[in-house]
Amino acid sequence: MLRFILTFFGSIFSLITMGVMVVALSIGAIFYIYGRDLPSHQSLANYTPPTISRIYSGEGRIIDEFSRERRLFTPAEDIPQLVKEAFISAEDKNFYTHGGYDARGIAAAVIEAVKTRGARVRGASTIPQQVVKNFLLSGDRKIERKIKEIILATRIEEALSKEKILELYLNEIFLGQNSYGVAAAAQTYFNKPLRDLAPHEVAVLASLPAEPSNFHPVRNRERLLARRNYVLREMQQNGYITKAVYDAEIAQPLRSVQNGDFEPFSADLPPRDYFTDEIRRQLSRDFGEGEFFSGGFSVRATVDPEMQEEAAIALQGKLEQYDRNLGRWRGTGKTLPPEALESEEAWRAALADISVARDIDLESHWFPAVILGIEDQQMRIGIESVPISEAEPQVIPRDDIAWLPKNFQETFKVGQVVHVRRMTKDGEFIRWTLRQVPQVQGGFMAMDVNTGRVLAMQGGFSYQNSVFNRATQAKRQPGSSFKPFVYAAALDSGYSPATIVVDAPIEVNTPQGLWRPRNSSNRYYGPTPLRTGIEQSRNLMTVRLAQEVGMDTVAAYAERFGVYDNMGPYLANALGSEESTVYKMVAAYAMFANGGERVEPTLVDRVQDRYGRTVYRHDERTCTDCDDPRIAPGRAPRIVSNRERVIDAITAYQLTSMMRGVVERGTAAGNVNLSVPVAGKTGTTNDARDVWFIGFTSNIVAGCYIGYDQPRSLGRSAYGAGMCGPVFTQFMRKATAKYGGGEFAVPPGGHFIKIDRRTGARLPDDASGPSVVAEYFRDGEDPMFGLMFDGGFAMGNDLELFRDGEDEQIRDVTTSSGRTGQVGEKATFGSMSSGGLY
Repeated sequence: MLRFILTFFGSIFSLITMGVMVVALSIGAIFYIYGRDLPSHQSLANYTPPTISRIYSGEGRIIDEFSRERRLFTPAEDIPQLVKEAFISAEDKNFYTHGGYDARGIAAAVIEAVKTRGARVRGASTIPQQVVKNFLLSGDRKIERKIKEIILATRIEEALSKEKILELYLNEIFLGQNSYGVAAAAQTYFNKPLRDLAPHEVAVLASLPAEPSNFHPVRNRERLLARRNYVLREMQQNGYITKAVYDAEIAQPLRSVQNGDFEPFSADLPPRDYFTDEIRRQLSRDFGEGEFFSGGFSVRATVDPEMQEEAAIALQGKLEQYDRNLGRWRGTGKTLPPEALESEEAWRAALADISVARDIDLESHWFPAVILGIEDQQMRIGIESVPISEAEPQVIPRDDIAWLPKNFQETFKVGQVVHVRRMTKDGEFIRWTLRQVPQVQGGFMAMDVNTGRVLAMQGGFSYQNSVFNRATQAKRQPGSSFKPFVYAAALDSGYSPATIVVDAPIEVNTPQGLWRPRNSSNRYYGPTPLRTGIEQSRNLMTVRLAQEVGMDTVAAYAERFGVYDNMGPYLANALGSEESTVYKMVAAYAMFANGGERVEPTLVDRVQDRYGRTVYRHDERTCTDCDDPRIAPGRAPRIVSNRERVIDAITAYQLTSMMRGVVERGTAAGNVNLSVPVAGKTGTTNDARDVWFIGFTSNIVAGCYIGYDQPRSLGRSAYGAGMCGPVFTQFMRKATAKYGGGEFAVPPGGHFIKIDRRTGARLPDDASGPSVVAEYFRDGEDPMFGLMFDGGFAMGNDLELFRDGEDEQIRDVTTSSGRTGQVGEKATFGSMSSGGLY
């Protein structure tokens, strides 16, 4: 009997042993099979997660940020212990003791799944397993993936410390609201750094990894609150917080940015504008879009926020003035459905979802509003974000719409979305006034003439209305603002400001037919000095001069200045018929202002990577004795510049002097007025499709163009001086008040001679009068006065010329600003090129 019992139990033991061995071998085989060809876990040791790239102003203030995954990487040593303990309590309470996977947790999950017949399948993944899933594997729920997950989890436990694993997890985990990692989530939900979070707030973050989309603090408030309290209870049971802290924290309400309890982080950021978006565009090109959006760059921008605001106001003001003078209503083109107007709550919700510009602060902030009713003498409106009050009744009186010629009851409809702003006087509210985004657009840019640092850039009326940057992306005909490059080529070729060029009719045979360019005044002035030619923007003189110098030479100069990459050597292009951008034109004019040295425009001073290493610096000048401790007190370090010279310094000064004449008595006179010396050039193309003014002081250059995106005439009274001149003046008054300005530096190697600016004749040194001007000539050159050039084009003897004493302007007009001016008859098709008028 005993022998039978021993034999029976021996057999049972053998079967059990063999079964265990078979199971062990099977498990081993499974792990061997799935353990082959797995992703390398060693890469996690050097993993750098995608992080936010941020743009800072010169004062160090964040002005924009870009990312695909909004993540702020935080090293493990900078993550508060309380945050770590909350996530460990919620996700993996045995984190510090297991070897990568939790066998008991897996067994419990299997038993629960069997009991519920698969109705409840809860995760049993440890933090190392979640790291493996997030970094190395897919997120599908398959047994094969689980096996691979366990294998890799054990491997990373051997390769990485617990703190490193926790660092990877807490920085990579998705926590909803496009927030990746705990630092970004703390900002998103509470607008706080991690160190300032209370235990109940930390518990909210630790509640989110399981189902971030189903734990929204507004839509799923009660569910999230229950999960938060569960995490707090686990923290207390695990000994991370005391019972007293638990009781106090569990009584706290569920507060968040989404509930309106905290200001969102984005509220501290200015609205995205053309400047920072252009930085994004340029750095994406230079570093690669993927690297810029995920590389965690710190970008120090050149923008001066004060000047950027002034640039926007100056351009917006002129565009709106022009638009209102047209007297046409377009509105936003958006309308709310009738059901959205049934209650205040309904129209406010519907209006918040409408995509219209909300970044306009011209005179005061522009608010989106909806027309709720049209009465006999007023319109009732509902204004976004503005509570209804008796002190500021939300109505538009009929008087406010008097600039529109049609009956306002026919023009407007209930439900239309419009823009309005407060009209005030001495701080007192007067009424709400109706506004609209102009159809006409434009671009503006200002930069330092010596460093190339762009101080301000406005690419249109409103970035939120149109992200197309007309300062950098719009290629437009510069018109007569191109003429200084023709004159630069001539001055470097032996001509002088006193050289005489014939102003008389020209006929040129082209494949498109006979081309007869004319002056804007439709008059001819005969032999005229170069200075007067540029001051009065004479087209015929410019064409003859370009013919004399050679269009190949003119094209080479334009390319040297960076106006064009490959300019066509056609005579019409001497009048600015080939397209360029405000960005290129302003940078080119800076080289006149700084004495002829090359300067590259930049929107960025410096770029640093996530580790603080400088990967780009714009200023490549060297400081030869910055590190010398023996430098004498009161003496500045010596800065060495190796910049290329684009044109001779005397040529640059001669052009600057001639362009001062444009402002003082030429085409810009009366429209550009500053307290410091200023030079510049106007530009107006055929039928005033584009109008320009580019000007500079001794240290700042700025330029403006205005025109429709689909080019068409701005009207007979539109000129660069009258439209862009005031924009330049408004901006530069504030710029010169801040940055100063002085006389343009006279380069060595020359001397002054007085001439008659009308005839080019030499005058005595003591001559004075309105026609007398002191021209700068190179030493060693004997200027030949009276020598006349005609470009090879004949001039008839019976030509009726403008006579000295006649008024060059032959008719009165009313400009878009309401002022009066005098101009000649507009040229028509065939009478000039597609280039500059005036």
